[in-house]
Amino acid sequence: MEFRDYYKTLGVERGATQAEIKSAYRKLARKHHPDVNPNNKDAETRFKQINEAYQVLSDESKRKKYDELGADWERGTTEEEMRRRYGFGGAPSGGPGGGSAYHPGEAGGPGGGFSDFFEQFFGGLGGGFSGRAAGGRGPRGFTGYDVNEAPPRGRDIEAEVGISLRDAMGGTKMRIELNAEDGCTNCGGTGVVAREERRGKTRIVRAAEACPVCHGTGTVPARRSLEVTIPAGVVDGTRMRLKGQGGKGPRPELNGDLFLTVRLRPDRVFNVSGRDLRCDLPVWDYEAALGAEITVPTLDGRVSLKIPSGSQTGRVMRLRGRGLPGRGKEAGGDLLYELKVLAPTDMTDDERKLMQEFAERRQKRAVPDPRAELMRE
Repeated sequence: MEFRDYYKTLGVERGATQAEIKSAYRKLARKHHPDVNPNNKDAETRFKQINEAYQVLSDESKRKKYDELGADWERGTTEEEMRRRYGFGGAPSGGPGGGSAYHPGEAGGPGGGFSDFFEQFFGGLGGGFSGRAAGGRGPRGFTGYDVNEAPPRGRDIEAEVGISLRDAMGGTKMRIELNAEDGCTNCGGTGVVAREERRGKTRIVRAAEACPVCHGTGTVPARRSLEVTIPAGVVDGTRMRLKGQGGKGPRPELNGDLFLTVRLRPDRVFNVSGRDLRCDLPVWDYEAALGAEITVPTLDGRVSLKIPSGSQTGRVMRLRGRGLPGRGKEAGGDLLYELKVLAPTDMTDDERKLMQEFAERRQKRAVPDPRAELMRE
């Protein structure tokens, strides 16, 4: 019997996460699905191999024992020893020696489309791997495909929302539209459905096939509208978790979560640095020279700001606590104004005459040349 490398089948590393395994399975299932490849025996075979690999690697318990089995296989451990070590109760066909026999077409049997390797170690051969007993659940571990396993959660969704600085300051409520992938209700989000029959109280799984509704992906596209509350004090990149608002699972408690990233839209007046706000503040040359009290904008109204006499371009004036508010133990930001001194360009004749007189008086006082440092060799 040939060892089946399920990791190679799905094209993932042995240390792959469940999310990586599920993603690989979905891509391959879409590519090789019989509906996409009608009358293609190779695609059908490949599709069965993909499903078989996913049945084992998507279950942590089965995957753990599969990894242990693979290590023993590489060491050349005998099949009899592996049967003893991993809990087989007897002969592989369920004959004398214990265990329940399988019937052609049952779970893992020849009619199920799975390999001999799967049948031997996962498909209900021998007492320790008998799958389901009549009227109850079989043991966990190397059980065959169990349609009563716990259904998967709905998928988590990542989304972004843009808000203004004023909304970030005071918080807001808004409605957003989401493209989601809900769990398929036809297959319970597994991507496969079982063809089965009952014999009394015993359920016999004949085969596991790709779900005809979701085509083996386990999800179906969905569009929904949701009202969200953005708290005050968020900054660009704030990530919010809205529990249960992601993809729908088979039951409400199995819904995925929505992870919403907040983006701050560019503002006409203010730039953002963390929780601090910055503003380029134009002032006239005479205001900078003489000092002045001027009106300046903030996110929540106008305030007065005193400009000290002799101020130059680049000087920063700070209003503490007037930036974005803090959240939790994080302190709020400040509002910083950087002065940009402007010279008048539309003077009247009288104003120009006064400016000329001012310049002549400065020259008589022998005021140092502001460009002297530039000329020094």
